[in-house]
Amino acid sequence: MNDEPGGAAYRIEDLAHRSGATVRTIRAYQDRGLLPRPERRGRANVYADAHLARLRQIADLLDRGYTLASIKELLEAWDAGRGLGGILGLVAEVDGPWTDEEADRISRAELVEWFGGRPDDTAVAEAVELGVLEPVPGDEDSFLVPSPQELSVAVELHRAGVPLSAITCHLRELRGQVEHIASRFLEFTTEHVFARYLAEGRPPSDAEAAEAASLVRRLRPLAQQTVDAELARAMRHFATRQLSRQLAAGPVPMEPERDRPVELAAGTMRAVERLVGVEHAAEFVTAAAERELRARAMDRLAANHAQHTTVDEVP
Repeated sequence: MNDEPGGAAYRIEDLAHRSGATVRTIRAYQDRGLLPRPERRGRANVYADAHLARLRQIADLLDRGYTLASIKELLEAWDAGRGLGGILGLVAEVDGPWTDEEADRISRAELVEWFGGRPDDTAVAEAVELGVLEPVPGDEDSFLVPSPQELSVAVELHRAGVPLSAITCHLRELRGQVEHIASRFLEFTTEHVFARYLAEGRPPSDAEAAEAASLVRRLRPLAQQTVDAELARAMRHFATRQLSRQLAAGPVPMEPERDRPVELAAGTMRAVERLVGVEHAAEFVTAAAERELRARAMDRLAANHAQHTTVDEVP
């Protein structure tokens, strides 16, 4: 419905569809003074783009945790011309990008090529579910990549031999841990930095919001810098320890063979128990395994000695 050349005009059902609110919610907002009354034209109530914009503002503020009473106060201040520059600046800072990385686009063919040349619809569906890929409306052969760095890490891991299913599983686990870190950092800064702006259960004043926005801008990179530094420290510590263990194990680990579980056939185990008794069966199997290992080691040494002797005797 658009009978004005200067702007759209909506019935309440159309407004509900475009805004995502229900007809009942729109009427409730009108009753509480959050939404201006529609214009009456004949027998019809007509809503304009301003109503749609106001509904979206209300939904956005509700998502941020504001109560309807606080939202009404904010909107009244806005309507009265007192200005919401600070509030809008704070919203812009929080909503702004938290990384310098820019989204990219990739075709399905490029995706298949990057991951070994074999189409894998299951892996693509999991990537979409995790938000690594986003479908492009109207284009089934293209995807939006919100974080090209994250995708490139997956590509390199896959080229190194890591299965896609393992990469997906690792990302799920990692994401849960990182979200916990982000949540704790926000709790920490809220308690020690932003609590004074959230006191008294009221929206911050224009000046307070502007100051809070400035703090968000200054503190935003601190979370990533802290995580980067701590991750580097942890990787150095664990990588060094892992390397030390590998070097200490030596090229031919003999003793760890004892720790590997070996499953014997039930019939074999019963025969051993009849031979030496149930109480000595485990000891017998261990001794037999060690004797076999020693015999194989002696065979290797003898074979090497024979090979070297043969080579030395060649005129």
